[in-house]
Amino acid sequence: MPRLIERGLNGIFRSRWGIALVIGAIVLAVVGIGRLFSDGRTDPPLGNSKPIPAISIDPSDDDSVLSSEPPPTPRTSPGGAQPEAVAYAFASAWVGNDGITAKKWLSRLQPNATKSLADQLHDVDPAGVPAERVVGRPTLVTINSTLVNANVTMDSGELVLRLVAPDGKWLVDGIDWEPA
Repeated sequence: MPRLIERGLNGIFRSRWGIALVIGAIVLAVVGIGRLFSDGRTDPPLGNSKPIPAISIDPSDDDSVLSSEPPPTPRTSPGGAQPEAVAYAFASAWVGNDGITAKKWLSRLQPNATKSLADQLHDVDPAGVPAERVVGRPTLVTINSTLVNANVTMDSGELVLRLVAPDGKWLVDGIDWEPA
């Protein structure tokens, strides 16, 4: 019996007609299984269908992307320096590096920097600072009452400082440089 099956399959797969019949049977099986598991709808093919948009929200609801409320004001503890003053003091200390040692440069930055930022700046050579002087006053972008970004215009670009005030005392927590 196995020999008979082997000879029959060899005969089918050696002939072009046999291969065409096998492929046709596979196609019919796939179409039949597809129809068996379809839900019976006769929608047009995907390229010709025009879906109806489903409205999932009320357009008059507030989506919180744009707010008509004024931005939050930075919160400073009584007697503490405002974020603009801290940003200006930090930027001024950051650029005043003519012939100064790294230790002295860092000690000038530390009063206005978080411990985390001071640790990151520990091994920085002040000679590598890409600016020589502060040109403009800081402009603030308030994120929330304890987080502010300050953009300080320098002679060769813009110093972007991230200031935080978890306890009401503003400190610089991050630095970014955008060359002119």
